Amino acid sequence: MNTITIIGMGLIGSSLARRIREAGLAEKVIAADHDIDVCKKVVELGFADEVTDNLAQSVEDADMVVLAVPVGVMGKVAQKIAPHLKDGAILTDTGSVKASVIEAIKPFCRSGIHFVPGHPIAGTEFSGPESGFSTLFEGRWCILTPLPDVSVRAVEAVTHLWEGCGSKVEIMDVKYHDLVLGITSHLPHLIAYTIVGTANDLEDDIKSEVIKYSASGFRDFTRIAASDPTMWRDVFLSNKDAVLEILQRFNEDLTAMQRAIRKGDGEYLYRRFGETREIRKAIIDSGQA
Repeated sequence: MNTITIIGMGLIGSSLARRIREAGLAEKVIAADHDIDVCKKVVELGFADEVTDNLAQSVEDADMVVLAVPVGVMGKVAQKIAPHLKDGAILTDTGSVKASVIEAIKPFCRSGIHFVPGHPIAGTEFSGPESGFSTLFEGRWCILTPLPDVSVRAVEAVTHLWEGCGSKVEIMDVKYHDLVLGITSHLPHLIAYTIVGTANDLEDDIKSEVIKYSASGFRDFTRIAASDPTMWRDVFLSNKDAVLEILQRFNEDLTAMQRAIRKGDGEYLYRRFGETREIRKAIIDSGQA
């Protein structure tokens, strides 16, 4: 790639820009963000060749454009930049929901624009350009959900980008992606927000003790619940069908746990706890811990 434009300078966008420059994946990296203060911070940090708050202008010479903005505004950003994309440009995204993002972006992709939806499965609870780092994607999966009519060359180009970032790339069906991420990412965040919210609603004296004596489990929940609220609000609203389906299954399993505890069914609890240990072992063995 001669020029790659990344729109959205949060954790994902700023980490991607850093990696592209560090690994020489493009001759020129343009960082774009609608927030002028964010742009000033990117200039200060110096991980892009050009920085601008003019989204339309930022894509005019780009061979590839990466949308690293919250899923709720993907469509608006695509509408703004679409007339300014050059023929043959590749458009991709980093959204953790795919069906709604495709529905929002596809109408603005004229003939000659190659749209390859993507989702790098990596992140931390921090946000903003100062939170990014070039090794964020190393050893992590990036899922692509290309549409049937997209060019093979465009899919190969996006694959090359993420492999250059150290990611392992997988092609997946759109609906299947949203269901899988509903249980591996979206449901855990929903549970974390709920548990920490419950603690926040306790009486002040009890809440202070909960914070003071937090064990590792609660600390992990608070880390997840510290994630960007705008991003996760949009995720849940955009992937509501899959989240509600997984949430219903979770509620059924939770009810079974309640029943076992009430009846003193230690055998059931032991069996379930043993099964879940195997999941943790599998995650460690796959290098995703």
